[in-house]
Amino acid sequence: MTPTEALARIRRYDPRLKAFIQVFDPPLFGETSDGPTVAIKDLMDIAGTPTGGGAVVPLDPGPTTHAVVVQRLLQAGYSVVGKTHTVELAYGAWGTNRAVGAPWNPWDARVHRAPGGSSSGSAVAVAAGLCDVALGSDTGGSVRIPAAICGVVGLKPGRGLVSLKGVHPLSPALDTVGTLARDVATAARALAVISGPDGDSAVRDPFDAEAALTTDVRGRRLAAMPIEDLGDLHPDVARLYLAALERLRATGMEIDIASPPRALEHSFAPNGMLMAGEGFRIWRQRIELHADVMDPWIVRRFEVGRGITDEALAHAHLQRQTDQNAFHAWLDAYDGLLSPTCPIPAPPMIDIDETTSPLSRLTRAANYLDLPGISVPCGLTDEGLPVGLQILGRPRDELTVVALAAAYERVSDWRGRSPDLSGFA
Repeated sequence: MTPTEALARIRRYDPRLKAFIQVFDPPLFGETSDGPTVAIKDLMDIAGTPTGGGAVVPLDPGPTTHAVVVQRLLQAGYSVVGKTHTVELAYGAWGTNRAVGAPWNPWDARVHRAPGGSSSGSAVAVAAGLCDVALGSDTGGSVRIPAAICGVVGLKPGRGLVSLKGVHPLSPALDTVGTLARDVATAARALAVISGPDGDSAVRDPFDAEAALTTDVRGRRLAAMPIEDLGDLHPDVARLYLAALERLRATGMEIDIASPPRALEHSFAPNGMLMAGEGFRIWRQRIELHADVMDPWIVRRFEVGRGITDEALAHAHLQRQTDQNAFHAWLDAYDGLLSPTCPIPAPPMIDIDETTSPLSRLTRAANYLDLPGISVPCGLTDEGLPVGLQILGRPRDELTVVALAAAYERVSDWRGRSPDLSGFA
């Protein structure tokens, strides 16, 4: 869509949706202004604009340079229409934010439902058609979770593909930057733009989106998590997951129901330990200075890291490497691993239990094991709420992940469904 069209939709719908923390009118243009419109999670620096990070006190009140990913989008002709809401310091999967407010899931205009986190505003903006594509960060599922429960595509690369310069960290061992869009091709092409070496932690060659989107996946062999290995699933999530497997079989792919050496949810606790341990060390001073104006649940999560010793953290990193080696060896026999993205659809905000994190139960494994992953819409529940199919790939094999997702998208019955926004106008 044109920037003018995007801004018109933002003015019409975002006063209630609250996807954006700041709107750029006029948009921020790069070398040209004929590319897609993009929204940036408010965890990434844009020169001259405060980086709020979902907090009352900005993480950086006046960055002087763009994050590398923002600069690359501008150079490619994307138009930045604003910065989107995030869970404070990106530490939460529900999409709640008691410090500066939370967006509204666009699939229900009557009940304020969870948008998913932590890239909450980016998913809402894309789902509501307020921009073509958005950037998010993903440390335990923060691109894929909101994508799944807002009914869009969320693409998370493996580490080393996309620069983290100018992206404020939660856990340096786990952080990645990904893309959200309403279709696989748009998400993949945006990933191609932001990928490639940056002279620092991004060391891999740029992603080839066109090669991925034209790859023939007939005959590929995939592993699908057995229902009994997925823990408690909402009945509609289980039903739509099994239906998605049948649609994939119809493309000519072989689907084996297979259990990996460790169920996906076994990565939940160690991934959480790394987030708490590393996150507290990064943000300790902020927490001690500003806890009174922070979301109290975010403070509680970081405080867990206070009790994690340096020795325990070092041991966790060693154990992670062992777990990665075992899982990668098992996954090498397959082209990808399938599961639901989230075990439940978006709950009402009033029902959320902040002491639990079911939305990230099946997503944290991709970060802990350093696997590329994507969430693609696979249908609606009986209540009309989106459900996502998660596809995880072998290490550094974003090409196959995108190819598989594009193949599923072609045979799914989603066909670009979008929420009815009449109740938000």
